[in-house]
Order: sequence, then C-alpha cells, then structure tokens
Amino acid sequence: MSTNPLLQTALWVTDFVFASIPRKTPSIEAFANCKIVSHRGEHDNRSVFENTMPAFRTARDAGAWGLETDIRWTKDLVPMIAHDHDTNRVFGKNLTIAEVSFDELRGALPEIPTLQEFVDEFGGTCHLMIEIKDEEFPDLAKQKAILSAVLSELKPKQDYHLLALDPALFETFDIVPKPTFLPVATFNYKRLSEIALAQGYAGVSGHFLVLSDAIKLRHEDMGQFVGTGFPASQNAFYRELNRGVEYVFTNDALKLLRIIEQNISELTRNLPDD
Repeated sequence: MSTNPLLQTALWVTDFVFASIPRKTPSIEAFANCKIVSHRGEHDNRSVFENTMPAFRTARDAGAWGLETDIRWTKDLVPMIAHDHDTNRVFGKNLTIAEVSFDELRGALPEIPTLQEFVDEFGGTCHLMIEIKDEEFPDLAKQKAILSAVLSELKPKQDYHLLALDPALFETFDIVPKPTFLPVATFNYKRLSEIALAQGYAGVSGHFLVLSDAIKLRHEDMGQFVGTGFPASQNAFYRELNRGVEYVFTNDALKLLRIIEQNISELTRNLPDD
C-alpha cells in the first residue's frame, strides 16, 4: 500500500462509503476460507512500529494466515525489513538505508529486522508476502544469491510469494518459479492483470475497488488468485467475502480476525442438529 497521503485519504474515503452499504453476512465457508494477510504487521506507528518483530508477532499470535513486508538493502548488501528508502517517516531519523552499513543501521535503529531474522521466526508458520522495492541494485548477482540463500529453507509459492509494483522486478530477481510472483496493482490493474495471465504469475493483488469480479474470475479460470486490500470496515470486508475473495491484505488484521471468529462461532451455534 502506498504511503502517499492523498492516495491514503482517497482509500479511507472509499472504505467509509462502502462501510455505509449494508451487506449480508457471508457463509461460514467464506469466513473459514479467508486468508488474512497482515500488511507490515499489526502497528499504529506510535507504540508499535510497522515492519518490526513486535508488529509481526502480534499478527501471528492473533491467527493471521500471512505477513506482508518489504525489503531494502544496506550499503553492504544486507536485506532489511523496511518499506521506505529512508527511516524518517516511521522512526524520525534521517537515515537512507542504501547509504549506511548494516552495523550503522543496527546501532541507530535496532528495531529494524533483517530479512533473515524475519524468515527465521515467521517462515513456515505464516505465509510470507515479501515485496521487492524498486531501487538501485549495485551488485545484482550477489543480491540474487543472498536473497536465494535467505529463502532457501522455504518452499516458493507454498511458504512465500514475492511481490512488486513493477513486474519488471520479477525478471530482475528471477530466482523462483513464475507462480511465486504476485504483481501489486494501483490504478494499472488491467495491465498488470494481463501481464500476470500471460506470464503465469500467482495472480494479481490491489485495492478492492479496482479489482473487479471479471478480473477475479479470469484469474481463477487460469488457476490464479486475486488478493484484495484494504477493507477496514465490516461491510467492506463482507463485500469481499461475499464475492468469493479469499486473500485479504489488511492494516486491521486483529479487527478482521475477531469478525471471523465471532461469525464462525455464531454461525456454528445456529447450524441445525443432525
């Protein structure tokens, strides 16, 4: 999800509008099949910061199926867990990750984990959605080898997917089978959908407003999936489940998991006796 304030405001307004439209309660199967992907972990960027181990642990312990995160590279080519190219927005420190060594970054901001630390703790227990950011790759061959080594104990597609806003990055980091790649759409969803279908990628993901039922069905017919984000209200969430969406990226994982748990419990109680 973009950190652009205008886009974030537009998405909030969209969810606010959808929140006012009543939706029928989804089926127990829809709730049970829903795969909640916590976007950068459960965070508020005040007491718990995004893309940190406490944020991921909270989401995992609450039952999130997947964890979405981003990688940035230090000057000495250590892949770190961070969305922005610098640390100012989240931590208030003016450090550009690509311009400092791992030791310098760890000394200044020990809260930022390495990709290896993230994989060691959450790999195999949560599905990892790892976004490759568009940046300079000073030693691409070495960086590909490092990324391959970090992920070597996990099974691509089964344990993790690699995400990118620009699908050209999948050709840059061609270290896994194509069904491991998941493009992330903004308003270019039609083009990315066509690329994903042509290339045999995992599917496509993007905001629930731009990913239509027609696109969803087209990908499902090809054995791919559609992941939508970021429903924050119950009605917006119900809309996604009612149209058969299983993969939901969210900044409100705990809230949506509580909705799932409460509805499964209530629907189960109301099942007729055999």
